[in-house]
Amino acid sequence: MTKISQKDINDAVWKACDTFRGSIDPSVYKDYVLTMLFLKYLSDVHDDKMEDYLNKYNGDSDRAKRAMQHERFFVPEHSHFTFLYEHRNEANIGELINIALTDLEEANRDKLYSEDGAGIFQNIDFNNSKLGEPKDKNQRLKTLLIDFNSEKLDLRPSHVGGADIIGGAYEFLIANFASDAGKKAGEFYTPNEVSALLAKLTQSKPGSRICDPTCGSGSLLIKAGREVGSDNFSLYGQEANGSTWALAVMNMFLHGFDNATIRWGDTIRNPKLKEGDALMKFDTVVANPPFSLDKWGKVEDKDGDKTTVSYDPESDKYNRFWRGIPPKSKGDWAFISHMIETLNEHGKAGMVVPHGVLFRGSSEGKIRQKTLEENLLEAVIGLPSNLFFGTGIPAAIMVFNKAKASEHVLFIDASQHFESAKNQNKLRERDIEHIVSTYREFAEGKMKPGIVEEKYAYVASFKEIEENDFNLNIPRYVDTFEEEAEVDITGVQKEIEKLERELVNVQKEIDHYLTQLVK
Repeated sequence: MTKISQKDINDAVWKACDTFRGSIDPSVYKDYVLTMLFLKYLSDVHDDKMEDYLNKYNGDSDRAKRAMQHERFFVPEHSHFTFLYEHRNEANIGELINIALTDLEEANRDKLYSEDGAGIFQNIDFNNSKLGEPKDKNQRLKTLLIDFNSEKLDLRPSHVGGADIIGGAYEFLIANFASDAGKKAGEFYTPNEVSALLAKLTQSKPGSRICDPTCGSGSLLIKAGREVGSDNFSLYGQEANGSTWALAVMNMFLHGFDNATIRWGDTIRNPKLKEGDALMKFDTVVANPPFSLDKWGKVEDKDGDKTTVSYDPESDKYNRFWRGIPPKSKGDWAFISHMIETLNEHGKAGMVVPHGVLFRGSSEGKIRQKTLEENLLEAVIGLPSNLFFGTGIPAAIMVFNKAKASEHVLFIDASQHFESAKNQNKLRERDIEHIVSTYREFAEGKMKPGIVEEKYAYVASFKEIEENDFNLNIPRYVDTFEEEAEVDITGVQKEIEKLERELVNVQKEIDHYLTQLVK
């Protein structure tokens, strides 16, 4: 049997989106398509395993069913994709899909429920009016089931040859939904190249605990895990948006990371990744937190005349903000503070930040100064503009390291190194390699303060940063000024005179043709 290719499956799942395209926003319909892909995958894996057991037990279905109870997932009969496909013409097909998902959750509580008792399908409703009037909705769901019943979406492991291709299709969908979803995309997806860069900059050793406290759909976390180079690592994530949290959990299973711990909740107000009463510590933390999040902190609950404060960063019980409280309208340093506090004694963190984090004053300036005085910041890397979905502003990467080799900080200006695309700029492989090789050489202690590479990289001593009032704005360190070429006044004057002569001749020709027309 010919194995299915990644392109075949990508094309087939993208075609399944035609059911919704044009009538429903991608940020909404992505959840339906991705959930159906997950359900189809579990159903096809179930069928493959069942066939193996029937062969093993000479067609004894009772023994085969008993053996199936010990598999990764148990799929109840009416939760199976085939059952739903056979009932695709029912008037209550949306309700049947909902029941199938609920019972699938119940049959796999240890995997498909969070520690807080939330099931991963609780935020999705296939009977929702978002899918249109009953007749339109039923037609859409029927078409979706027909599309997923295609031979090209036979996801049995014996047919596709491993989980990577399924995970790849899931990632392909998420990336394409992000491209279509515009501004909302930043909530659930970090562009592939940026994830790859962050993962390489923070490359974890075997045995590492790796965390993304704002993990979105989990792609960055998976990239960071893959960078280890072996299966000896553990993944942890937290995501505030319930629908996106569910996507991340499914993403982990589709990539075969069954032991990943992905929690649902607000990382700042209610961190869930803990050991006892203390925050869990990690070897590596990576994140692309929301830029300059407003109202990230203090929560006042009003009930009539009574006001109670349910969360206040001033009295944070994990003492994450001892360096200072970030402004309430900009949560960037709140996320940075959280990430630093969750690093172990040799841990490394890499995160995407807006440039304002590097130079804004007031409370942010004080927090930045304390962080620099602790010698935690290792590198600041300026990225090209228009890399991210939903915002054209350029961003930077900050790398923090609890086990730095020196007191210096590396500055890289990579803002001019990219491939220009129609809707979005992209980092090329050579751009990523340039940044990573420069950073690794610095991290190994091989660079002295001063210019490393003209208009690209500079190593600043602590003293120099102190003299700059702890301002980390990249142009203060990497000089990218381009001298303009001297203007040849005489040459320009001659060119103007030549053009004027040509203009006189053209005017004479036009007058000649006009005279001919009048005759």
